[in-house]
Amino acid sequence: MLAPLEEARLDLAPTVEARLYVLCRSMEQIDAALAAGVARLYVDFEDVRLYPEAVQHVRAHNSARAAAAASASGTEAKPQTETGTEIFLATPRIQKPREEGFFKLIARAHPDGVLIRNLGAIGFFAGTGLRTTGDFSLNVANPLTAEFLKTTGLEQLTVSYDLNIEQVLDLLYGCPPTWFELTLHQHMPMFHMEHCVFASFMSTGSTFLDCGRPCERHKVKLRDRTGMEHPLKADVGCRNTLFNAVPQTGARFYEMLYGAGLRTFRVEFLEESGPEASQTLALYQDLMSHRRDGETLWRDLKAQSQLGVTSGTLRDRERDPLIAY
Repeated sequence: MLAPLEEARLDLAPTVEARLYVLCRSMEQIDAALAAGVARLYVDFEDVRLYPEAVQHVRAHNSARAAAAASASGTEAKPQTETGTEIFLATPRIQKPREEGFFKLIARAHPDGVLIRNLGAIGFFAGTGLRTTGDFSLNVANPLTAEFLKTTGLEQLTVSYDLNIEQVLDLLYGCPPTWFELTLHQHMPMFHMEHCVFASFMSTGSTFLDCGRPCERHKVKLRDRTGMEHPLKADVGCRNTLFNAVPQTGARFYEMLYGAGLRTFRVEFLEESGPEASQTLALYQDLMSHRRDGETLWRDLKAQSQLGVTSGTLRDRERDPLIAY
């Protein structure tokens, strides 16, 4: 029988400051996030063979920063477990039979933790001693799902992308908000498919064995009927994800989410350059330190991006029809 979630909520009263985590898909974005001093990085590379390089890069940065701080203060540098940016590595969205090797590559990279995107990964990493956070693809949309997944050992759960702001608040009031992490800024993944567009249209092959891996050399975007070009990405299993060209932001709802007890937020980058990532992070750091409000950030993001921004799935037109999305 599930524990009474209403009673569990009575103990939440989080007093900690809000935390900003960042998901990066390139080394340039990683450098921007490290320069911004974020507490945690999620790394999501198309080629998981590059994960060890990312881990080593972050650890080297942490060591250099700790040594510089110790030199300036005349004290001994603290271990990396006590200071520096954490690095969590993302699993593929889907695990098929005989694909456990991808998990083994992640474990051998020795990250601080793993961003879990499928149920198979929960079982595999439970025995590795690595910390784990559940990503949006676990579809945590109600308190019962949240409590069940917490019993598997996941430290935190990413709120499902299917929820609007009212439903997110209901979830936060239904169980301890300290369980959750919410993606505040991202390019929404519109669909994930087995079919590989890269292999079908840019090679004469049909699998990674004979396609020549055009996904590693080319960028592909799909143009919709309005002329918008949406980025297409391949993962290590040759599955493709189409992302919305327009980033989604929950900046306007930040104060409501903070007031409901949520303290862990995420910014996800897709194809942003290092300078673009730095600029976006600075805006969200201002928001979370209360130097800038959500409405101002919304306007700044619209001015910064050629395509503007959207409230996406978080908006609730029926409850607030006067907001211009």
